[in-house]
Amino acid sequence: MKNINLYIVLLLLTFGFTNAQQTPAKKQSKTIAIKGATAHIGNGEIIENSLIIIKNGKLLNVVDSRIVKIKITDMEVIDATGKHVYPGFIIPNTTLGLVEIDAVRATDDDSELGSWNPHIRSLIAYNTESKVVESLRPNGVLLAQVTPRGGRISGTSSVVQLDAWNWEDAVAKEDDGIHLNWPSSFSRGRWWLGEDPAMKMNKNYVKQVKEITDFFNATKAYAKGSDQTLNLPYEATEGLFNGSKKLYIHVGNEKGIIDAINFSKENGVKDMTIVGGYDAYKVTDLLIKNNISVLLKRVHSRPGQTDDDYDLPFKTAKILVNKGVLVALEGSGQMERMNARNLPFYAGTTAAYGLTKEQALQLITLNTAKILGIDATYGSLEEGKSATLFISEGDALDMRTNILSHAFIDGRLISLESHQTTLWKRYSEKLKNQD
Repeated sequence: MKNINLYIVLLLLTFGFTNAQQTPAKKQSKTIAIKGATAHIGNGEIIENSLIIIKNGKLLNVVDSRIVKIKITDMEVIDATGKHVYPGFIIPNTTLGLVEIDAVRATDDDSELGSWNPHIRSLIAYNTESKVVESLRPNGVLLAQVTPRGGRISGTSSVVQLDAWNWEDAVAKEDDGIHLNWPSSFSRGRWWLGEDPAMKMNKNYVKQVKEITDFFNATKAYAKGSDQTLNLPYEATEGLFNGSKKLYIHVGNEKGIIDAINFSKENGVKDMTIVGGYDAYKVTDLLIKNNISVLLKRVHSRPGQTDDDYDLPFKTAKILVNKGVLVALEGSGQMERMNARNLPFYAGTTAAYGLTKEQALQLITLNTAKILGIDATYGSLEEGKSATLFISEGDALDMRTNILSHAFIDGRLISLESHQTTLWKRYSEKLKNQD
């Protein structure tokens, strides 16, 4: 019996090792020079024949090699002539690493019971061993804002880099903001209960908004008090009033966006972003006046209303950018974790519908970094910033040419292997042997 148990343990260990995520890369030990590539800086600039020096995980130099000459003979040189270099793409508002298999409850940790959970931290539930996480890196997605779901206040998100042993190693920005789901002023009838499925006014809208106001008032009263029992939800929310945390309000309709902005102003919230923002293009003046940024809902979506333009989801980013709104792309929705790998192609679609390629690139690099508060370190190829970048055979916003040869996170050369690439190689060999 003991021998049988031993065999079972060995079998499970073997299965675990053969199916585990790629081993995280080691810390950079030698200075690296990437020469000859077209560098897409992420701030709208391009350097056609670039020289990029990476030292101690940072970008030491990002220059035009035709103008600036730097001795690179003592460095590890990567000849990227004819290729393209991009800053690592950033996916915000994602449950990446919080759920592995939707049908297996034990792997689903993206929400908590209750409605008021600002103290729930997504970071400590983040699974660095997720096969979904490793599938994003071959498309250039190297950072993510891991965000909880559910309730009126879902919890607190954090920003992680996608090559780590554990959540402690993964942290790029800890507890960056709190996520509030704004009530909808309209609702659909529950057809499965025999109700009219058409849109109708939400009779509880005013009551639900008041509940949010009451919670915020209670938090401010708690902060002014002393010698009281510790209240974790209130403690977590205090950061919204001193500027240490951002408030992300998930809302799509025009009235909801207007009410959410006014609510934030009235309650002294220092920093706020609209998440989803389907109707944001209708209130651009209000957004700009109040310095409100937008994480725009998934580009590859159908129009929300029957009288909307068929291509509205594709061109909304251009409308917002042209008006001067700080906008970035997010990818929540059906199969959001798996579809997160398509982030660069969402940006590519916005380029097809009016933005320049460099403007589209900003939607998933520097703009996102600014909104998440990590632009001092990530989001663009600028000297002194983290060497989080990748080399692509061609245009990284085009699925036909987004083919990575190298990727770095904080200067570490990471693996681009995944479960999918393993299977691709396996069955390629099978087909080759049949010829």
